[in-house]
Order: sequence, then structure tokens, then C-alpha cells
Amino acid sequence: MKNLVYNVMYSCICGGASFVILNIEKIIRGSEGITTEFKECKNKLNRDVYESVCAFLNRQGGNLLLGIKDNGDITGIDKACISQIKKDFITSMNNNNKIAPVFYLTINEYEIDGKKILYVNIPESSQVHRCNGKIFDRNEDGDIDITRNTLLVSEMYIRKQTFFTENRIYPYATMDDLRLDLIARVRKMASTQKPDHPWKIMTDEELVKSAGLYKKDYQSQNEGLTLAAILLLGKDDVIMSVIPQYRTDAILRRENLDRYDDRDDIRTNLIESYDRLMAFVAKHLNDTFYLEKDQRISIRDKIFREVISNILIHREFSSAFPAKFIVEKDRVWTENSNRSHGIGTIDPRNFSPYPKNPVIAKFFKEIGRVDELGSGVRNIYKYSKFYSGGTPELIEDDIFKIVIPLTMQDTMQDTMQDTMQDTMQDTMQDNRFKKLIYYCNEPRTRNDMQEFIGITNREYFRKNILNPLLEQGVLKPTIPEKPTSRNQKYLKVENSK
Repeated sequence: MKNLVYNVMYSCICGGASFVILNIEKIIRGSEGITTEFKECKNKLNRDVYESVCAFLNRQGGNLLLGIKDNGDITGIDKACISQIKKDFITSMNNNNKIAPVFYLTINEYEIDGKKILYVNIPESSQVHRCNGKIFDRNEDGDIDITRNTLLVSEMYIRKQTFFTENRIYPYATMDDLRLDLIARVRKMASTQKPDHPWKIMTDEELVKSAGLYKKDYQSQNEGLTLAAILLLGKDDVIMSVIPQYRTDAILRRENLDRYDDRDDIRTNLIESYDRLMAFVAKHLNDTFYLEKDQRISIRDKIFREVISNILIHREFSSAFPAKFIVEKDRVWTENSNRSHGIGTIDPRNFSPYPKNPVIAKFFKEIGRVDELGSGVRNIYKYSKFYSGGTPELIEDDIFKIVIPLTMQDTMQDTMQDTMQDTMQDTMQDNRFKKLIYYCNEPRTRNDMQEFIGITNREYFRKNILNPLLEQGVLKPTIPEKPTSRNQKYLKVENSK
């Protein structure tokens, strides 16, 4: 059932409206169950919507569809009410008095036969959540209040504490073991993403608790900072004391294949580990010119932001296996220990993303380092074809592996370097360029030149036409000491053809 939903999400991003509708209809025909819940919500949210959200978070996640009766009939949501329903849902999910601890979810809008429905995918949480002060669990197609059943509540805490390593409690760790400068930094990063972010006005202790980094074990009665808190915000010596095997190895291996050409042995918090790995990428991997919606973006950063986030967020920290990020001549590949939920190569069109460390993943999302669950896989596949022309591999097993090909990228760059002179000569023979050069017998602005040659894309013109003409000495700037001056014009160099 989950696979069908993620097919829908992937198709909405990649296109294919009819395929989306078919898969939504399949989900609806599957009826309600332990991972699917329908709510009519004609013009407002049902009161028990949040009980279902709470139950899904506490059990194994699920699919919440609004605008559908219990029997699967699609009634739709009044179009005039959709905006307010979305706003109410998001506001309540960020209200600690409604869902505690808060959990940030995305609500998506679809249309079937002219009727609007809303869909929310809810992953399993590593925490125990309460709705209006009550603990709900999922049983078949119902939400059960288990607040007064101490046995079931205890079992739920034990299950989550045992399964998610990030929840391990260190009762003797204190706020003094965390880096206050790092807390200040993530507060600022979160505020940049959302100016009215609640972390902005919280104390350090309140921020840590709000982020789910402080817990109580209802079996042992221990309470305190968790492994997630130490990994995200801890001092380096504290991190190494708690998990001495923890490290991320970044290696460049192009010339010296037996050892390495460059290396960064990273044994620090996850926030600064991300920074160091991205710096390693910028140092050793070329970027590719790419326009998306008339804006230049770094597809190198788009790809490796996701790759790096994956090896930091979704690894199994109890394992002694070190995470690896290795740059070779024809590929980049990574490995990290994994609590596997499947075996084999991931198909981006048909996969179920699963949060291995939901608290850490949510923290990264708050500071703008990741997007919604599952977007990383789609971005890696989407942008790799533009980056190198090759197809990446994401292989799930006890060791999770990602392979990003570089061969075609290197070949393209070598070819461009080898043929640059030939290309320039061919360009010079083109009548359009001859006319452009003649046009610049008098000083011309860049806009004048673009209009004359009929090219509207400013970045393309600058990179592929203006800069080569300047580098070849065919044109010269009239204000060479201020190359970016708004008054800059370009003039044909005497004796140039």
C-alpha cells in the first residue's frame, strides 16, 4: 500500500497526471486499514483527524486521505475551504498542545474527477506522541486510546527505544556537554528558513526538548539527553566517549589508488560534519552549468547535498562500520551502516522511504539541510543525468551504498578543453558572429549585443559568446578596471577579424 502512495508522489513531481489518478484510485479501493485512513472533511477538519495522525506516528506510519468517506466514496473538499484546512492542519501540527512532541508533516492536494482531496503521508516516529494529552495506537482501521493501559504504553516506549538507536538516553549527560555556540547557530539557521520559527524565542533547554533530544524511559525511569542530542550538538570529546567508533572518512583516490590523494577523517558533530563533507565536494568535484526555470543552480550541490545528508542522517550509529565518502576518477561512492528495510537497488518510481533516525532527520529539515522524506532519492536520480549523463545506484542492504558516475562528465570536460580552439574558430566563421564583431566597431552594451544577435538568455550569452570573444582578444571592455560596472561596454579590438 505504501508503495502505491510513493508512486503517486513521484509521478506528481515527474509528470503523468493519468498515472497519478490511477494510483490514488487504487489506494482508495484498497479500503481503510492499519496504514490507511479516510476522512470526509467536506469543509473543515474532523475532530479525530489528529488522533489518526498520532496513532500512525506511534505505530508504523500510514496514509491519511481527506475528502473521502469511510466506504471509499470520493466526496471531495469544498475548493473554497482547502486553503483554510491546510492552514489549520499545519498550525495544529506545530502546536505542542495538540500533538506532543510536535511533528512536521506536509499536506498535498490532488484532484479526481473534478473533486479535490488532500493527502498526508505520515512516517513512523521514533518517539511516543500524545494527542490532546492522550496516547493513541493503531489497530486495524481504528485509533485506540491506550493512555490508561500502562502495559501497552510501556511496550510502545520499549519498542521505539530499542528500535531507534538515536533515542538511547544518557542520564548523566548535561547541557554543559553540548556546544552552546552550535545551538545558537542552528537557532539562526531555523529562523532563516522560517522567520517566526518557535526555536527563535526558546531557551537552549527548551529548544533541545522541542527538538525531541531529551526523553524519559518509562521502563527504567531514566531521563536525559539522547544520542541524537549528542550527535547533533555535542562536544567532540563527548561524542567520542559515547560512541568511540563514530567517524566519517572522506577520501580522494584518483592518482594514488593504493592509498589516497587527499583525506578528511571527520569525527565531529553532524552539523559540522555536513559542512566539511560539502567543502570536500567543492574542493574535488567540478560543477556543471545548469539552468532551472531561468536560474542557474549548482546541480553538483543538489546531488551531493542529498548524498551527504543520507550518510549522516540515515546511518545506524550503533555499528562500528565507518561511513565512507570516496571520490575516484570515474565515480563517487558512499557506504554507511544501515538498518535495512529491503534488499537491492532502489527504484525511484517505486520505493518506500523510511526514516532510519526520524529525530535527526527532522532536525536537519528544520535547519534547511533536507526536504521532505523521499525527495533525496528523486533529486539524486533527476540531477545525475544532467551532471554526468550516467545513472546513479542506491543499493539497500545492511551496508547502504550510493554510486554517482562521473565518467561521462570527465569525458565531456576533456572534450570541451581539447576542442575549445576549434570551436572558437568555427564560431568566428559563423556570419552571425562576424556581424556581431563588426557591430562592435562602436562601443556596445551587453544588452545591445544580445538584442542584435537575438539571444535572450543573459547567462548563456555571457558564458558562450561574450567571454570567449574577450578571452580571444576579439573584443575588449571599455572600463577594464571595473569589469562589472553598469556602464561597461565592449569594443572590437583593432586588427581582429
